[in-house]
Amino acid sequence: MAQDDNSSAKYRPIDTVEKKDLIDLVRSFVNIQPRKISPQEKKKIYFSILPVAASGINDHRMLITSTTAGFYLGDPSNTYISTATFAPYFNLKGRYGLPIHSNIWLNSNSYNIQGDTRLLKYPQYTWGLGGGQPAGNKFLVDYVYLRFYQSALKRITPYFFAGIGYNLDYYMDIESDDGTSKTFGEFTKYKFGTDPHQNSFSSGPSLNLLYDTRNNLIDPLPGWYGNLIYRYSSSFFGSNDNWQSLYVDLRKYLSLSSSGPKNMLAFWSYYWTSLSSGTPYLSLPSIGMDPYQRSGRGIAQNRYRGESLIYFETEYRCDITDNGLLGFVAFANVNSASQINSRRFKYWNPAGGAGLRIKFNKKSGTNIGIDYGQSRDYRAVILNLGEAF
Repeated sequence: MAQDDNSSAKYRPIDTVEKKDLIDLVRSFVNIQPRKISPQEKKKIYFSILPVAASGINDHRMLITSTTAGFYLGDPSNTYISTATFAPYFNLKGRYGLPIHSNIWLNSNSYNIQGDTRLLKYPQYTWGLGGGQPAGNKFLVDYVYLRFYQSALKRITPYFFAGIGYNLDYYMDIESDDGTSKTFGEFTKYKFGTDPHQNSFSSGPSLNLLYDTRNNLIDPLPGWYGNLIYRYSSSFFGSNDNWQSLYVDLRKYLSLSSSGPKNMLAFWSYYWTSLSSGTPYLSLPSIGMDPYQRSGRGIAQNRYRGESLIYFETEYRCDITDNGLLGFVAFANVNSASQINSRRFKYWNPAGGAGLRIKFNKKSGTNIGIDYGQSRDYRAVILNLGEAF
């Protein structure tokens, strides 16, 4: 390791204990012996499925079925694991969604291809711009949302990638009602994308830079992650208005032991900002609306929105059992959205909680995550396949 300049990025703690997952438990319970695989045959795809019920808008129950597939498109020794996640959900109160996320690594990590496609019927509360609003001062906005984001990045150095993408956001049939005569624009005091009689359409290219030494984004191991996305939405591509935004995401994963069960700290921060006027209200930076919608555990999604948003989170991750079947996490986060007509961060909004981890698939590193998060005026149980970040 001393002779390898990249040893810190490649190093992974060594653990000789035989690992177990939920699939092993089911096989032992029903006495099913796995089929023997010859040395010439390798499994290509590892599936993890989680049918769960969670709280939706107005605390109505929601059915979610999350399916994650992990697979290698090259030699696992020099190719990161690719992932695709399909998590449809619906309830009986008008909310449903068909989101598909993909992160594809070609052989030897020569290219990274990212995709995010969503079709949603999405009634959602908003509290206006900035912080300091009481929890009861909210406004219900209902819309149909189509998202199509695609990007392709080429490897420049072993861990650095650069490329371009295309981003499309289409908000249709925008309706709003807070029980008064107020309109969406009157409540938010923001003029772009708040006309209930007009659809909001944004389209344009993006510049993407990525640095990633994690090896597995489903269950990140010690390493670094950095992501920069510059977006330009233009009337040339059909947008209602010309606008620009910048998203910068930094993460660090630090192992606290050189061997044995998992014992690590994870740090996450991002800065998301609109660089010009004209950004539609529903496309402004908002807590829980980051690319993977994982930020702000313990805070209601969309609770804080502004022309700029800054976010920090720290999580401690530890195995309970030596075989990796059970683990736990403890986390804390804080965010601030800039005040209306200002780039000033006046209010800081903390949250925290803890969670249980159950290893669903040891081959892909997929965990079932059951987290409880709480802030001053909100609490929730969050269920996911994979880690929050």
